[in-house]
Amino acid sequence: MAILVVYATTEGQTRRVARFVAHRLAGRGHGVELLAVADAEEIDWTSVEAAVLAGSVHMGRVQADLAAFAADHAAALNARPTLFLQVSLCAAGTDPEELAEIDRIARAFCAEAGWRPGRIVQVAGAFRFTQYDFFRRWAMRHIAAQKGETVDPGQDREYTDWAALGALCDGWAEELGEVSARSRT
Repeated sequence: MAILVVYATTEGQTRRVARFVAHRLAGRGHGVELLAVADAEEIDWTSVEAAVLAGSVHMGRVQADLAAFAADHAAALNARPTLFLQVSLCAAGTDPEELAEIDRIARAFCAEAGWRPGRIVQVAGAFRFTQYDFFRRWAMRHIAAQKGETVDPGQDREYTDWAALGALCDGWAEELGEVSARSRT
């Protein structure tokens, strides 16, 4: 099956997630095209059988360029199996209010775009202290302290559960195989 993976990233963790997903799906025999949203201008949707969009939450919103892509291509996305991966640090937590908020953000993102993904999955992100400026480093340390987390501002910290993401990809690939088999009969 030909799968398009489009992502937007701010600090690089969503790019890592998208690459992992693309590699995992390709390893299961699918043809995969991985594109940063800035490079996803002219898509030939006739050759795309399924799609994954991945974006991260910052300041309560997913990247504007991914939102524009989803809105511009909502009809094409809605016509095939799709998966939305929303990356955030909150997804690593257990606070029910924060988890409900990131779920609300994902649903609002999709609704505003007019896109109805088959599945929305929250993926835990990372602290990228080595990429933050002084003020962002301070703010992120403050947020971590409020959560009872001890962080080293000179070292990045990753929360993505790669095994769980791999299992998600494997399960979705199996679902795609079933959809493809049904469409051939």
